[in-house]
Amino acid sequence: MFNKVLIANRGEIALRVIRACKELGIKTLAVYSEADVDSLHVQLADQAVCIGPAASSQSYLKIDRIISAAEIGNVDAIHPGYGFLSENAHFAEVCASCNIKFIGPPPSAIRSMGDKNIARATARAAGVPVTPGSEGLVETETEALRIAREIGFPVMIKAVAGGGGRGMRPAHNDGSLVAGFHSARMEAEKCFGNSGVYIEKLIENPHHIEFQIMADSHGNVVHIGERDCSMQRRNQKIIEECPSPLLTEDLRKRMGEASVRLAESVKYEGAGTIEYLVDNAGNFFFMEMNTRIQVEHCITEEAYGIDLVKEQIKVAAGEPLSHYVRDAKRRYHAIECRINAEDPANNFAPCPGKINLYYAPGGRGVRIDSHAYTGYTVPPHYDSMIGKVIAMGTSRENAIARMRRALGEYILQGIKTTIPFQQAIMHDPDFVRGEYDTGFVAKLIDARNSEFGKKRL
Repeated sequence: MFNKVLIANRGEIALRVIRACKELGIKTLAVYSEADVDSLHVQLADQAVCIGPAASSQSYLKIDRIISAAEIGNVDAIHPGYGFLSENAHFAEVCASCNIKFIGPPPSAIRSMGDKNIARATARAAGVPVTPGSEGLVETETEALRIAREIGFPVMIKAVAGGGGRGMRPAHNDGSLVAGFHSARMEAEKCFGNSGVYIEKLIENPHHIEFQIMADSHGNVVHIGERDCSMQRRNQKIIEECPSPLLTEDLRKRMGEASVRLAESVKYEGAGTIEYLVDNAGNFFFMEMNTRIQVEHCITEEAYGIDLVKEQIKVAAGEPLSHYVRDAKRRYHAIECRINAEDPANNFAPCPGKINLYYAPGGRGVRIDSHAYTGYTVPPHYDSMIGKVIAMGTSRENAIARMRRALGEYILQGIKTTIPFQQAIMHDPDFVRGEYDTGFVAKLIDARNSEFGKKRL
């Protein structure tokens, strides 16, 4: 097992990894930007090193500074979390060249699946259905227009790197395609250091279903069920649940088998997530694979009674999959709400600032993953998520009831958050019936705009 792990990330995921390491008896080194000096992960790690200014391009995306911190701290492994460098094959190679274990898949698997364009070709070869799209990177707007017209509008322009809804733009005509092509490239370059994009057919208002994969270096590959991530605003997830209310047992079986087959084809190791679009007829299409831990891994943990982050670390250390992961059986229903520092009454505008009072809900069946606390200042430089509420129950109805209670107990004074909007969703009749798709949130916003408008100051 590792002696010391550097966490190349920030916020709640850095704190999540620190906690997993502590339970495994591993020392931790936090890296942080100047804007994150007061972040909780910096306070709770065994050691912390500042790696640069607030901008992620000058701190969390600077490989040389992270490696320098690793050498200062004499670590033997690096956990990348999600986002930033978590799907950067070059970073994994640099770690290996410095005799530091990258807690994630090998660089070859990251390149095969982390690059979404290559991943589509890999999925085709493994017999997994994919949506129609470009065969390679799209370099110019002229080429983008040609491909979009061949496929037929609407289409989606997507960054080959990263995730979290970044670098994605829908296009319904020539004008929106040209504008979206350039804005997607710029956002992808800013967020991931890679401006490459591809184009695929846009399936309007599908269901977004992802399967959790875990694999070791001994040839064991399993899937640990699915998560429904259809509750999205502008391609960014706001609520997830496990299992999906959409899937039948037959569809779950077929999608699970396809996910394992695809992971095996690239000799995958570690935690990964294979994402699909599913239409109302039950047809599923491979969308992408995230070669890292997901934000929403928590609901799989709570539904199945496992620890995916600790399993990641143990697998990276050469251990085979734990029997409780190989033979995992779902026991509960779990729902997650991502709490963002945004104002839903003002078009979800970011609301950084100081939290004057912080009180997290508790009680049976409620889990909070957050780096926030009373007096913490949410910086304006990064993603607006400040925490996650996970509610679990023996049934979906029980999990929804607990989430309603938990959201009602959550106190965050000094900034605006998405909690009121998520409370509305938890009481929406269509959501309660499990009848929703990726277009649900946009429709709900349109329906409630006048009500939210009344709350504006």
